[in-house]
Amino acid sequence: MSEYKLTVGLEVHAELKTKTKMFCNSANDPFNAEPNVNICPVCMAHPGTLPVINKQAVHHVLRVGTALGSDLADFTEFDRKNYFYPDIPKGYQISQYKYPLVSNGILNGIAIERVHLEEDTASSSHEGSEGSLVDYNRAGVPLMELVTKPVIHTAEEAGAFARELQLLLRALGVSDANMEKGEMRVEANISISKTDTLGTKVEVKNLNSFRSVERAIAYEVERMTKILDGGPGEIVQETRGWDEGAQKTFSQRKKESAHDYRYFPDPDLPKLKISEIPEFANEVLRATMPELPWEKRARLVREYGVKPENAEVFTADQTLGGLFEDAVNAIGVDRPSIALIENYITSDLVGLMKGSDSIGMVTGTTLADLITMIKAGDLSSRGAKDTLAILYAEGGHPHEIAKKHNLIQKNDIEALKKMVAEILEDKLQKFLRTIQLLLPTTKQAKQRSFNFSSGKE
Repeated sequence: MSEYKLTVGLEVHAELKTKTKMFCNSANDPFNAEPNVNICPVCMAHPGTLPVINKQAVHHVLRVGTALGSDLADFTEFDRKNYFYPDIPKGYQISQYKYPLVSNGILNGIAIERVHLEEDTASSSHEGSEGSLVDYNRAGVPLMELVTKPVIHTAEEAGAFARELQLLLRALGVSDANMEKGEMRVEANISISKTDTLGTKVEVKNLNSFRSVERAIAYEVERMTKILDGGPGEIVQETRGWDEGAQKTFSQRKKESAHDYRYFPDPDLPKLKISEIPEFANEVLRATMPELPWEKRARLVREYGVKPENAEVFTADQTLGGLFEDAVNAIGVDRPSIALIENYITSDLVGLMKGSDSIGMVTGTTLADLITMIKAGDLSSRGAKDTLAILYAEGGHPHEIAKKHNLIQKNDIEALKKMVAEILEDKLQKFLRTIQLLLPTTKQAKQRSFNFSSGKE
């Protein structure tokens, strides 16, 4: 075990779901197949243009802050963050520095430093010797940045926090937060030390999966430990990237400090007094809160007796969670039935889905009907699995499917008695015929007899 203490702070960027971009009326559609179509003079920084704040984006961030139990700003403003990359058409990014919309809060046991709003950059693609291309469809998309305090001490803890944040953003409806699409991007600030004084910090940027977050942190701990224990080189404050193929980080550039960006208030945007906007009032924001992930887990266990690990599945996957509750509502709150619904979703249906997010043609009503047939003894375990597989692929009604494919289990006592009698009679006749074939056929043997009752010839 390493004698060094790991400390991690996370910065998470999430693209927000709005109709238009952060400071203009261009469509918020960064994944349009055609490059550079969702652009306008404002997001392309043409001279003389003026930005306008997207009210819906501000509302989204305030709702996130409300869910986190954070302090919501009364006064806030936007700043210019100056740096010169091809993906920033203005030569600066509009962000928030001194007065973020949200401060403090907690999620999954991790303390939050701040949550603020900014605009996303354009997306670049590098074509090797042919040069690089820039698509400005993403430039100016509303981007929420959440910064944790440096209180994370394991890679697994960091991954769990990022997963919970994704669930929260989806539950609130403020972002789809698909990491594989870049809608949610995680950056980890990592240091190790033998004392409570933090070591030299390294930032690993743009981690696009939860496993990458955990593996990048684990790799950096190993790399830094070797250096501090006498290995070659030294730990320098820098920005590093993550090579998914090689499963290692690599140096990108020296890490900038806040003063390097020369922040100053954007003179083209008004200051915001949150309390003067009625729909941003605390009581209004609280009234719009949906059931939050941790609340849903607790309710599923409390009301339905769902196993904690299955409550996690139904919370993480809204489609499966919705199917479970629809089936329960259709069949009624009956613990044995609920246990069957829970089991058939988390084992059999998930197996049919094979990693996809589609539940096929199964609905809450048809799943409830299937469970009713199982409880009535109309379907065996094998018959139920086969019926569900057909229901998933083709739809229909479970009873009609089972009848069509001869899967209904007979449970008529008189019919079973008759069937058993017929089977026994058939077996007896076969046995007697076998005995007759085995009896001696010689004339002498025919003259002998055997008294079964006395056991004498």
